[in-house]
Amino acid sequence: MALKVGKLISMFKFNRCLNLVNISVLSLSSCLLSLTLILVTHTSEAQSVYPTKPIRLVVPFTPGGVTDTSGRLIAEFLSKRLGQQVIVDNKPGASGNIGTQQVAVAEPDGYTLVLAFDGTMVINPHIFQKIPFNTVRDFTPVGKIGDAVLILVAYPGAKIKTLKDVVEISKQTPEGLGFGTSGTGGTPHIAGEILKQRTGANLVHIPYKGGGQAITDVLGGNVPLVYTAIAGAVQYVKTGKLVPIAVSSAQRSKSLPEVPTFIESGLPDFEINAWVGIMAPSKTPKAIIDKLNAELNYVLNEPEVKERLGILGIEPTPQSPEKFGEQIKRDLDRYGTIIKNSGIKLD
Repeated sequence: MALKVGKLISMFKFNRCLNLVNISVLSLSSCLLSLTLILVTHTSEAQSVYPTKPIRLVVPFTPGGVTDTSGRLIAEFLSKRLGQQVIVDNKPGASGNIGTQQVAVAEPDGYTLVLAFDGTMVINPHIFQKIPFNTVRDFTPVGKIGDAVLILVAYPGAKIKTLKDVVEISKQTPEGLGFGTSGTGGTPHIAGEILKQRTGANLVHIPYKGGGQAITDVLGGNVPLVYTAIAGAVQYVKTGKLVPIAVSSAQRSKSLPEVPTFIESGLPDFEINAWVGIMAPSKTPKAIIDKLNAELNYVLNEPEVKERLGILGIEPTPQSPEKFGEQIKRDLDRYGTIIKNSGIKLD
């Protein structure tokens, strides 16, 4: 009898232990489920509530250029989509480094963004001895706005009509053929250096303080060639005042569909576009990045935005933050090699 009572007591204690274990497991599961719901709710709220105040879009260049104008266009339409004003704040200086650095150290809350230009983000790190930001470490890509197609054009009196002419005539010219650009270290300058390296052409870079000045000099016959954004040259090409050689895009430009690409002219994989996009300080919450990206891509598909960007020579390229980030890293590596080989440096 005592043995049975002992067994009953032991079984009771064992079942009680099992129940306690089950209760603990259930409690743990319940806590984990609650935590998951809190995180999901927090993320959802961050996406739905943001923004609650105006957003500052820092443009690290002076007002009026193609990059600035594209930023103002996107800010205008994003303001309508987000329900808060996106204010363009021009902070020029040091080839874009000053304004860009201000965003690098800004609070990562989605209320300070930078208009990211390839010259600043992937070229400047290689041509300046010291630069106040790290493109990959200090920024999170929001999305790419588009590619600004580049074009090489010639003064009609230079009797240069094709890429073959550029190479052959340059090699016959001891002092080399001058090509003007908007400035040292800009994407057109890098494109010209790549052209030299790929073809062996005897080209001499002539930097200006802007693409407009370079075009003025080639129109006057002071410089035989100019490498520039297509928007600045299109009217002169259409009126015969400038001779188009080729565009640097993978496909022909919609603005000048009769002009061949460098690829068609005999240079495989010669694709060099100046791109522009939007980036935020690193550690900006992913929910905010995703919302900004979704709204940016919506805006880029608006017919009016496409048309107005087209006038600027920019072809919209809506894409994910991840894809934009991959291009940034790829261009950093690609341009680093080219700049090292050409010896381009700025203090």
